[in-house]
Amino acid sequence: MTQDTSSALLAALREHEAQFISIRRDIHAHPELGFEETRTSHIVAEQLSQWGFEVTTGIGHTGVVGRIRRGTSTRTIGLRADMDALPVEERTGLPYSSTVKQTMHACGHDGHTAMLLAAAHHLATRGEFDGTLNVIFQPAEEGLGGASRMIADGLFERFPCDQVFALHNAPGLPVGHFAVRHGCMLASSDSATITVTGHGTHGSAPQLGCDPIVASASIVMALQSIVSRNVEPTRAAVVTVGAIHAGKAGNVIPEHATLQLSIRALDIETRNALEARIRSIAALQAQSYGATATVEYRAISRPLMNERNATELAIAAIDSLVGEGGLTMMAHAEMGSEDFSWMSEKVPGCYVLLGNGVDSAGGCSVHNPAYDFNDSTLVWGAAWFVTLVQRYLCLE
Repeated sequence: MTQDTSSALLAALREHEAQFISIRRDIHAHPELGFEETRTSHIVAEQLSQWGFEVTTGIGHTGVVGRIRRGTSTRTIGLRADMDALPVEERTGLPYSSTVKQTMHACGHDGHTAMLLAAAHHLATRGEFDGTLNVIFQPAEEGLGGASRMIADGLFERFPCDQVFALHNAPGLPVGHFAVRHGCMLASSDSATITVTGHGTHGSAPQLGCDPIVASASIVMALQSIVSRNVEPTRAAVVTVGAIHAGKAGNVIPEHATLQLSIRALDIETRNALEARIRSIAALQAQSYGATATVEYRAISRPLMNERNATELAIAAIDSLVGEGGLTMMAHAEMGSEDFSWMSEKVPGCYVLLGNGVDSAGGCSVHNPAYDFNDSTLVWGAAWFVTLVQRYLCLE
C-alpha cells in the first residue's frame, strides 16, 4: 500500500467517521458487563447483516462473528474486538455518559467495537480482497474468560483463521501512533484464593485453638520468596497478595482466613512453576502451624505471544499507514494481560497498541472513572484492520 493509497483509505473511512462515533457513544451510554452484552451484540449483528456479512450470534454466549467471502482463495484472516464494560461508576460528565449505575466503558471496548465495525463496513462496501474475512466480537474480556468460552464453542473450527489480530487503545501514546513487539507482548494472569483453616477459640486462650491468621501471615511472607528465589533472575514474574479476610472481632480467633492473589508471568514455564510453588508453600506453611490450606487456582489469561509472521504483517500494515516514525518497537513485554492470548495461543496472531492521546482526556489511564475513548483514534484502528486484510487477502 503506497502513501497515496493509505491517505485515500483514511479519507474514505473519515467519510463515515461520524456514523461510527455515534455508534461508539451509544454503546458507551449503554454499557454491559461480561456475558451480558445482549444489546451490544444486537447492534453489531444488525450492522454486519446490513452490509452483507454472514452473521452468527451466541458464540461464547454473547459473542458475534461476521464472515464474508470473496474470490477463490482459501486464505482466511480473523480480526477481533472486545465488547464488555467494567463495574465502575462513571465520572466523566460527558453528554453520552453511562446510563447504567456502577457500569462503565472504562477500558475503551466501546471504541474497539466501533473500530472493527468501521473496518467491516469499509471492507464490505469498498474492499477488494480474495479470501475469507472473519470479524470476531468477543464478550467478557475483563477477566471472565470470553475468549476461551468462544474457543470452547468451536470458534476456530467453525470460522478457521490462518492468522488473527487485535488491538487496544493506549493512553499516553499519541493518536495514530502504534506500539508492538515480537514474541511475548503481555503477561499471563492467574488468580488464586488460599483458604486457611484452623480451630477457633477465645482470644484469651490461644493455646486451645489453631490460629489461621498467624498461619496466613507466615504464608504471605513465604510467598515473597518465590520471585526472588524460585524464578530465574532474567525472567519477570509477579506474586501479589491483594486481600486478606479473617475474623470479625479482636478477641476471637476465627476458624478460617482467606488470601486472594494475583499471579503473572511472561512464559508458560515460569507461570507453571509459580502455581506449583504457591500450592506447596500454602500447604506446608499452614501445616507447620497445625492448620490446613486449600488453593483455588484460576487461569485468567496466557502469556500473549505475537507470532513472527503475523507480527511482520502487522508492522508492514502500520508502516504503510504512519511510516516508521509512527511505530514504537517495544523493548520489553508489559505485565498487563489480555484475554486475546487464548486466541493467539490457538492461531498465529498479533496484538498491537494504538495511541489514545497524551492530553488530560486521551491520556487518562484505563479502568479509571474519568477515562473516555478518544474518538479521533477510531479511523486509525479501522485503517489498520482494513490494511491487514488487503495485504493478507491480496488479489495478486
